[in-house]
Amino acid sequence: MTRLASVLGFVSCALLSTGVSAQSSEIFVCVGENGEKQFTNTGNVKTCKRMDVQPILTLPASRVPQARSAVQPSAEPRASVSPASFPRVDGDTQRTRDSDRRRILEDELRAEEERLAKLKSEFNNGEPERRGDERNFVLYKERTQRLQEDIARTENNVRALAREMSLLKIQ
Repeated sequence: MTRLASVLGFVSCALLSTGVSAQSSEIFVCVGENGEKQFTNTGNVKTCKRMDVQPILTLPASRVPQARSAVQPSAEPRASVSPASFPRVDGDTQRTRDSDRRRILEDELRAEEERLAKLKSEFNNGEPERRGDERNFVLYKERTQRLQEDIARTENNVRALAREMSLLKIQ
């Protein structure tokens, strides 16, 4: 008798737990007094409408077997990473390209630093001068916020360009 009771208890718990998970997956759309929509898992019949949402099914990606190569990998590191048929550039051409790249990065860095200095002077430590079209305080605050965002973006650009310059080989 106790075994039958334990089996019945287990089955009833299993059935109740599946009922709870199905109940918790219902989604209702409720329209508030202001006309804004709210999504909840419980809903009032008068102001909410139940949505029919299909359960999300996720499948793992299928694995593609790797092709086995006929050549066994050697323990020795290869001297050249690129294949032999890959076109080579002579040293003078590469040095010219590197110097051009350095010059371009220096020009961009100088331009970004000038832009940053201009933005900071216009920002005036959080109190930029008001323009004639900014009689409304909200417009003034929006421009101040835009200036802050522009300063942050330009500072990030300066850091990125400086990091890129540091990665170049010293000539």
